[in-house]
Amino acid sequence: MSFKEKVIYQIYPKSFLDTNQDGVGDLPGIKQKMPYLKQLGVDMVWLSPIYSSPQKDNGYDVADYTAINPTFGTMEDFDNLMAAANEQGIEIMLDMVFNHVSTEHEWFQKALAGEKKYQDYFILRDEPTDWVSKFGGNAWAPFGETGRYYLHLFDKTQADLNWRNPEVREELFKVLRFWMAKGVKGFRFDVINLIGKDEVLKDCAENDGKPAYTDRPITHEFLQMMNQATFGQDTEMITVGEMSFTTVKECILYTKPDREELNMTFNFHHLKVDYKDGKKWTQMPFDFTKLKELFHTWGTQMSEESGWNALFWNNHDQPRALNRFIDVDNYRVTGAKMLASAIHLNRGTPYIYMGEEIGMLDPDYDSMEQYVDVESLNAYQELLDAGKTEKAAFEIVKAKSRDNSRTPMQWDNERYSGFSQVAPWLTIGRSVAEINVAKELQEGSIFKYYQQLIKLRKQYPVISDGSYEAFFPEHPQIYGYVRRLAEHSLLVINNFFAEETTIELPEEFLAGDVLIGNYAVENITREFTLKPYQTMAIYY
Repeated sequence: MSFKEKVIYQIYPKSFLDTNQDGVGDLPGIKQKMPYLKQLGVDMVWLSPIYSSPQKDNGYDVADYTAINPTFGTMEDFDNLMAAANEQGIEIMLDMVFNHVSTEHEWFQKALAGEKKYQDYFILRDEPTDWVSKFGGNAWAPFGETGRYYLHLFDKTQADLNWRNPEVREELFKVLRFWMAKGVKGFRFDVINLIGKDEVLKDCAENDGKPAYTDRPITHEFLQMMNQATFGQDTEMITVGEMSFTTVKECILYTKPDREELNMTFNFHHLKVDYKDGKKWTQMPFDFTKLKELFHTWGTQMSEESGWNALFWNNHDQPRALNRFIDVDNYRVTGAKMLASAIHLNRGTPYIYMGEEIGMLDPDYDSMEQYVDVESLNAYQELLDAGKTEKAAFEIVKAKSRDNSRTPMQWDNERYSGFSQVAPWLTIGRSVAEINVAKELQEGSIFKYYQQLIKLRKQYPVISDGSYEAFFPEHPQIYGYVRRLAEHSLLVINNFFAEETTIELPEEFLAGDVLIGNYAVENITREFTLKPYQTMAIYY
């Protein structure tokens, strides 16, 4: 099966299921729920980092790439998970954090101890640039007592690696070969478009310095080297790159098959349409016009140039999409199905983030004491320092925190939501009584809708392989597109608002069939009125 037909499910291991009863999710917990994932119908499971780590950034600060963090279990537990997944016909994708390592990693510790070989593993300078860390503050920190500075584009405990050093590249390629030998069939590369730093690093006042280190030309060379040395030798491997602050042009290059870099890329532009003046820690209603323009631009250009998108609304770094785009008090179920259709019928590989298939919401916390994410805690303090009141700063963090998506999976309405028998590492969301797997499977319809979408991608080649054309791009409420392949076409229409709207359907689709939708449709008429948050796919 091609990566274009597959649907990938992301698990944040700390929050999926706790079998050790220590309040933190683990690998045996994921293994236990493989039948549930088989029932949903997904083809691959992406695990956020499970490696040895001090957990300063929830595992994205890796201390040993080939050791399992004891919190999650053992290597035997991983092997058992792999076996259980294979029994269900599900493949495993691992998260590879190759831009940086934890400062507790052996390489960094040896560098601090004075070993020249390992000092060349990192980006050290006598004078720091003016770049700003993505977690706040300067992106450079003192390198021990040497008088030099090391680069950390993220937390100061995450030191950027020097990819220009061939020894570093070979070390990382060995990591991939290790996991491939264990049967891993997919890799998700964290912020991989940041690995190609220039030899001479310069100040950059624009956008916190991002243009100086993002999507540099040599990044493509590094990815081609990695492809040829590792996963490119296995045609069944699936690779996806998380691209920070990227462009359509670059992502076409990253994913064009003949360039032999990656299968697909994540970009986040569509999840910044509620950023006031482009700043995350702000509040504003989402800009639908901008959202639609982004989808059409990426969909059309990637289609025309043979690039490939990874499609998603939710992940471990984002608030729940339902809270951002839908009137959840009145239309949670209807809205969840609309958002699902918008990407699952689209051109690209769809990703489901755990809990999305039952319509989970942000946790609706009461105070900052309930947040643990380092980025959120830093942002709260920066908002206070900028003059925001505690109430105003809290409301912003509440809307934008990464912890919104990291709360424990809501399996049932028992104590601690069936996730654990003890208080979990992160407080469970308030919605658990109404929104949980047990209730959804018994009487809900969102899970069933996702099952339908997953099946359709495999049944209709126009969904997995068709081209992309914008439909009604100027409409103030509709995000629509047409997919075409050979003699078949698929029109997908999504009403992004709680108000009805009437449109005129193209003549060619009036004799078509409704493949899926979140409202019953008796007749397809020329003048068609879409109900609140209605989605509909017409196949002809």
